[in-house]
Amino acid sequence: MQSFKPVRQSRISDEVLDQLKKSILLGYFKAGDKLPSERELAEQFKVSRIAIRESLRALENKGFIMIRQGVTGGTFVTELTFEHLSNAFVDLFLSEKISIPELVQMRVLLEPEIARLAALHKDEESAGRLKEALGREALPIRSFAEDIDIKTMVHHILAEMCGNSFFEALERSLMAMTRQAIQAVEPETPFLHPAGMHDEVVEAVLAGNPDQALEAMRRHAVEFGERLIDMENTFRKKKENIIF
Repeated sequence: MQSFKPVRQSRISDEVLDQLKKSILLGYFKAGDKLPSERELAEQFKVSRIAIRESLRALENKGFIMIRQGVTGGTFVTELTFEHLSNAFVDLFLSEKISIPELVQMRVLLEPEIARLAALHKDEESAGRLKEALGREALPIRSFAEDIDIKTMVHHILAEMCGNSFFEALERSLMAMTRQAIQAVEPETPFLHPAGMHDEVVEAVLAGNPDQALEAMRRHAVEFGERLIDMENTFRKKKENIIF
């Protein structure tokens, strides 16, 4: 059983949080495991239950644990995902610390390499998923939200295929920020991202041609990026006209 050290009074919550997080990352507690109760943790750390509660709340916000209430409740370790990293980037975007032109620049740099790696790592299963995702893009649009989901699926699959978890995390963050930008403006989505924009990229990846996949994705990222910037400029002009 994992044991914890008593912590200094000046940094109680931070040190408790740090030790708990390290225990999870080092595998002492795995996804699905239940942590000791607040009382047990307070006794081990030699701190108050309030300090334990604050640390657990912070750990939950970071995506490491889930706190359940009730008779069968408790504090359970969760499976770490990219969602919280994406949320952090989205928060920066929404607070205007990241602009759409900066978002576009990052996509133009990252996505061609993701497509190149995907072409090198494709297999039968991933190729089937990619074909299915591309096929859905040609279907009639039923709702704004569904259209965004469909148009981002190809990017998610390519990121999974590329074999680089850090690239996948960045790409999911970029997709989340792009979604937020589009939902804030609500443009006419078929004109922003009509069906067919991913065709050349997917064809090159399925053919196992990394160079063609890279160039096709670069063209797509530039073209779609220009549309995003135009969308933002149009939106800002409309806001200025309303104000003045």
